[in-house]
Amino acid sequence: MDLWLILVVAGFVLVIVELLSGTFYLLAIAAGAFAAAGVAALGGNVLFQALAGSVIALAGSIYVHHWHGAHRNADVGQGNLLDRGQAVVLESWVDEVAGLARVKYRGTSWDARIVGATVKPAPGSRLYIDAQEGNTLVVGATPPAR
Repeated sequence: MDLWLILVVAGFVLVIVELLSGTFYLLAIAAGAFAAAGVAALGGNVLFQALAGSVIALAGSIYVHHWHGAHRNADVGQGNLLDRGQAVVLESWVDEVAGLARVKYRGTSWDARIVGATVKPAPGSRLYIDAQEGNTLVVGATPPAR
């Protein structure tokens, strides 16, 4: 089997695996494989194939990395927003001065940071999710404006 055909098959395998992962990094590597296959089909030697494939894959990976960073920074403090406005129940305080607590949501306990409360709520109080920072819910005493 010719080398260009092997590279095309490898590129398609990477695209299929990317469809399962959803990170887009494998698409950049697949583009590199397709570029190397194109150089191979045009008769370029192995050095030029490797150079074309690695430059395209590296440039694509850098682009994807910056794209992820730009879109992640746009949503800092917002989390997935699907739970925004949902009610939680304050279970206990972890650090009342810092506003850190444990809340009950969807049948399990979550770490939470309470913001915007002028008076510290008592355990058993109903609070509302405003955002999510990693595994920590950001909650307040009033439902957030939608």
